[in-house]
Amino acid sequence: MTVSAYDLTGRTAFVTGAAGGIGRASAVLFAEAGATVHCADRDAQGLHETATLIKDAGGTARTHQLDVTDREQLHEAVASCDRLDVMAAIAGIMHSSPVLETRDEDLDRVLDVNFKGVLYACQEAARLMLAQQTRGSIITMASGAVDTGGPGLLCYGVAKAAVVQLTKTLATEVGRHGIRVNAVAPGWIRTPMTDRHGEAQARTEAVMARMSPLGRVGEPADVAHTVLYLASDASSFTTGQILRPNGGVAMPW
Repeated sequence: MTVSAYDLTGRTAFVTGAAGGIGRASAVLFAEAGATVHCADRDAQGLHETATLIKDAGGTARTHQLDVTDREQLHEAVASCDRLDVMAAIAGIMHSSPVLETRDEDLDRVLDVNFKGVLYACQEAARLMLAQQTRGSIITMASGAVDTGGPGLLCYGVAKAAVVQLTKTLATEVGRHGIRVNAVAPGWIRTPMTDRHGEAQARTEAVMARMSPLGRVGEPADVAHTVLYLASDASSFTTGQILRPNGGVAMPW
């Protein structure tokens, strides 16, 4: 396998959650690999910053300010792509509440963003890839929470477990058309979404670092390189899989 297997020159990628964190790191890495990158997020300022990073590095970026829970907005954005080779459905939110205190609105909101938003992105991408007869790659964002559980993780964990099932099911349905579908399940990654500020942040990161054989928490780039692998020809025989850049915190069979 050579470096050229990671080359995305001439390809088009669509990234949700591209305004920051893992989404931004993945979008920038896609551009560095040669792809034209469509960046989607609700955060207009964050999108502008990501697009600027891509353009400053000599890449090509298009931005779409949208809500991933709105199927029509996603449809219009994806349909605007001249072609589509890669979908990275990364947008998500965090929520923590004990089971006995979880409200309907908590569960609904997390499922809307973390599952339905991923489902809509996958549907739009798969339909366009099938219509264009593209041998594409669809990448979803699961979580280490599906392996470890933990207090307060009901809503988040349920949504991410649903993403895993979506990934495996879609992989079986579109594989014969040359479309691969895989998930990434990161461990604790230092992003704006996990930022708890001050002493609370330091305590959390210290605990998570002790749980890892590598002795540290992850950075967005740690996950983005896994996303690039799944987007590229380097993973041409990989589908229906869950890749875990988690620092060894969980080691499932």
